[in-house]
Amino acid sequence: MPDYRRGVLFGIAAYAMWGLFPLYWPLLKPSEPLEILAHRMAWSLVAVVAILAVRRHWSWFRELVKQPKTMGLLALAAVLVSLNWLTYIYAVNSGQVVESALGYFINPLVSVLFGVLLLKERLRSLQWVAVGFGALAVVVLAVGYGRPPWIALILAMSFGVYGLVKKKANVGAAESLTVETLVLLAPALAYLVYLETQGTATFGHSTPWHALLLAGAGVITAVPLLCFTSAAIRVPLSTIGLLQYIAPVLQFLVGVLIAQETMPVSRWLGFSIVWLALAIFSYDSLRTARRARKALAEGPGLVASR
Repeated sequence: MPDYRRGVLFGIAAYAMWGLFPLYWPLLKPSEPLEILAHRMAWSLVAVVAILAVRRHWSWFRELVKQPKTMGLLALAAVLVSLNWLTYIYAVNSGQVVESALGYFINPLVSVLFGVLLLKERLRSLQWVAVGFGALAVVVLAVGYGRPPWIALILAMSFGVYGLVKKKANVGAAESLTVETLVLLAPALAYLVYLETQGTATFGHSTPWHALLLAGAGVITAVPLLCFTSAAIRVPLSTIGLLQYIAPVLQFLVGVLIAQETMPVSRWLGFSIVWLALAIFSYDSLRTARRARKALAEGPGLVASR
């Protein structure tokens, strides 16, 4: 199978798994979101260390600990991803799957806006149009909800800043997750011990199946990440940019069709504006990527003709 096709399949698998997460977190009840988060942190470290052990890939760690700035960035990334995970788990288990999907729909727009504000990047005209429609959608949804869509905004902003920090750190996905979960391990274990002393822990105090599912939170964190990494090295960023919408689409469908969350007219209108913004954004990204490839292909000919 050609590398490109294999990469696309890995990408679809990664985003499909992320999109179906709302089916998994409710299985972990009666655990509260913070307990689920603590287990996800701990078991994710176990899973990713096991994967690195199989690959015998450890040399990077000795080099990384000699780079305090990078370690500091990964510690910040750990805080951001824990906020993102906790918000997402809370949203799903409190019946707000659709709003969590909104967060990941608007995340690309938030990310480019952060690029302007923090990295002084310049947006193209259509990107500004897309961001404007995204802002309008948030206003429409806020009016419909009777409040700002805080869950969506926290998810989009935390993941947007997380992406910027990870870009600055420039560390591989599996290696980064190892350090991030290692940073989070101490507070996670401390909280789990606290729950145990208070008699409110659920791990080992419910069914064996429940304990297995809590431990499985580590596996379902690591596996899609590895699939994504395999996709990212095989396909262009423009393809990844389109595949990323698989996750919020599936989340949205789970919220509407399975969780049967209510969708008043104002919410449909808000989401329609978001989808219009993303269509414009995707069109602009694909057009720019196509022009870049064309310029690259014409480059040698131009040089030869001089």
